Amino acid sequence: MKKIGFLSFGHWADHPSYNVRTASDTLLQSIDLAVAAEQLGIDGAYFRVHHYATQLASPFPLLAAIGAKTSTIEIGTGVIDMRYENPLYMVEDAGAADLIAGGRLQLGISRGSPEQVIDGWRYFGYEPREGETGADMGRRHGVEFLQKLDGAGFATPNPNPMFPNPPGLLRLEPYAEGLRDRIWWGAASNATAVWAAEMGMNLQSSTLKLDESGKPFHIQQAEQIRLYKDAWKKAGHKRTPRVSVSRSIFALVNDMDRAYFGHERQQRDQVGMLEKDTRAIFGRSYTAEPDQLVKELATDEAIQEADTLLLTIPNTLGVEYNTHVLSSILKYVAPELGWR
Repeated sequence: MKKIGFLSFGHWADHPSYNVRTASDTLLQSIDLAVAAEQLGIDGAYFRVHHYATQLASPFPLLAAIGAKTSTIEIGTGVIDMRYENPLYMVEDAGAADLIAGGRLQLGISRGSPEQVIDGWRYFGYEPREGETGADMGRRHGVEFLQKLDGAGFATPNPNPMFPNPPGLLRLEPYAEGLRDRIWWGAASNATAVWAAEMGMNLQSSTLKLDESGKPFHIQQAEQIRLYKDAWKKAGHKRTPRVSVSRSIFALVNDMDRAYFGHERQQRDQVGMLEKDTRAIFGRSYTAEPDQLVKELATDEAIQEADTLLLTIPNTLGVEYNTHVLSSILKYVAPELGWR
């Protein structure tokens, strides 16, 4: 058995082939798709966070809205760039959204990836400390976020407050019990996966990873997951960790599927430069008739290692078509692989 969710980048553009023309379209259709996915039996609705782009950015209003409209589906991010975040304000936003959703948030965070704007976090008012890189600052923000989620008091109360205070140091409110255990770190390298395990975070590994061995993507990713699990065990955490991987998977079951994806099959991994001097490997897409998909996916070692699979979706094609995409995986592929 495996949890299956979808991952949306939340694109929009005024393009004749898009069913998502505006930011309003993206937000409202994201809510509608999460509702439809829950009805199908999909386990999670996850959303990317990108600043300065015609894509989803500030996640918490959307997560809260989905939480109010659904009852069982997990609601998450993949990932929030912590270089842009005020950790304490984020604790309040996340706590409120999680309470609205009844404890269903699964927040993926990370130090961030290449963005639309050079050092865009500077415009948000954040600067690395002396000797820090932007990545270091993102990890520092992530650690502070985790610490404050624990709910322990840390702030000295005003002796003459507007409202009566409980005794002792004060914590941030609203406090969402259990949310600390539902934080995931998006790791692009083996070292950061190990660090995430040591910090007690779940692991998100996407369709991109630093190329650290030259091996096929799914093998490198599986090795990363095994290193993470070993580090988790060594750290002595009491709970069982969760691991997700992302994949582009499309079952060709009708003429529309074949028209959209039948001629654009990325059958091999791609290697390129993510940043200057940073070599990355991008995982292949899986696009085929259901029987062939089952054969190909059965050999993906990283999917086998993970308990959660996030299906990247073409959100610009609208709610109805993406519901079909998800339904096809649940109906024709998941049962044959033992995921359902």
